[in-house]
Amino acid sequence: MIKVFIADDHAIVRKGLVQILNDTADMKLVGEGENGTDVLDSIGKLDYDVLVLDITMPGRNGLDILKQLKEIKPKLPVLILSMHPEDQYAKRVLKAGASGYLTKESASEELINAIRIINNGRKYITANIAESMADDLEKNRIGPLHEKLSDREFEVLQFIARGKTVSEIGNILSLSVKTISTNRSRILKKMNLKNNAELICYAVKHDLVKIDIE
Repeated sequence: MIKVFIADDHAIVRKGLVQILNDTADMKLVGEGENGTDVLDSIGKLDYDVLVLDITMPGRNGLDILKQLKEIKPKLPVLILSMHPEDQYAKRVLKAGASGYLTKESASEELINAIRIINNGRKYITANIAESMADDLEKNRIGPLHEKLSDREFEVLQFIARGKTVSEIGNILSLSVKTISTNRSRILKKMNLKNNAELICYAVKHDLVKIDIE
């Protein structure tokens, strides 16, 4: 029996994923969470084999939580779930230690297969991801500008694109305003952008941020 914990801030999404697991004989849901705090708390309280983690949640995002999880429990298989196309996040989360990346659009068809694969110690990647990662090995490959960013810079970019101020981002990430401002400056320089307006336009154009309308 594969024991699974699901973390997603949308109750409707969790309900759908839970139903899929309930209809699968060799899997069992042992817990649910709606933010990063729930996930980190679960590590010490629950015993599970696979974590299904949404990359976009309130406060600290899934990528940040993933890194901390890997320090606490490095062998835990983590399947990243996202509404964003795989070409935007997949390589980044795999490099950070995730065992697989699945879009919410394909979750109903691929969730069970993905969980079984990573539970067996393998990586769940699509043909498109494999091809893109192979392309990265080529010399002089020029990818999207946001791929130049560090994970922290990429996270700050997402918060700025969601309209957060430097102070708000600092509070969320428990970092100083100076540190966030430095990250912002590096982002603009690496991406050849002039200001937040251009950064926001870029993020929206490349589907790098989820804008809540609830």
